[in-house]
Amino acid sequence: MQIPISKFDAISQQTIEIREPRLSDGAHMWRIAEDSRVLDTNSSYAYLLWCRDFPNTSMVAEIDGEVAGFVIGYTRPAWPHTLFVWQVAVDHPHRGHGLGVDMLDALLESCASQGVTQLETTISPDNPASVAMFASLARRRGAALTRTPLFTADQFPGGHQPEDLYRIAPITSQEDWR
Repeated sequence: MQIPISKFDAISQQTIEIREPRLSDGAHMWRIAEDSRVLDTNSSYAYLLWCRDFPNTSMVAEIDGEVAGFVIGYTRPAWPHTLFVWQVAVDHPHRGHGLGVDMLDALLESCASQGVTQLETTISPDNPASVAMFASLARRRGAALTRTPLFTADQFPGGHQPEDLYRIAPITSQEDWR
């Protein structure tokens, strides 16, 4: 189990804890995803299952005791050294302060110790903020970032944007890249 990361942000005067999600976080995660107006919102049931079944490959950020963001991911069954990040979400009042990157860093630290060597995620072309966040993550870790087409718009029902696959590798512990 991941040891929680706690810090006090002197600028905002808030205590931030980044930890694995608990079942009680599922409803908060669903609300943040729904309120984002950017993410494809899964059912509330899916977020509860995620908290139950994939806590080792996901993170929640709490600010002063309230869920303020989350990252959900899983290791790919056929490629167990690959972490697929499904969603990163930060509640509106907490955006723009690096919380998404902090959660990704905490998740990568945990997963690197479990043998993960690369991260994958998909991003639609209309989401430059996510591209910038993952590019920043790769730069800070000294890893390569590659992009390839994965799903075309015609593969989705209902007019979804295409999704490009972004891969960051190699993933190493902070001790190795600092």
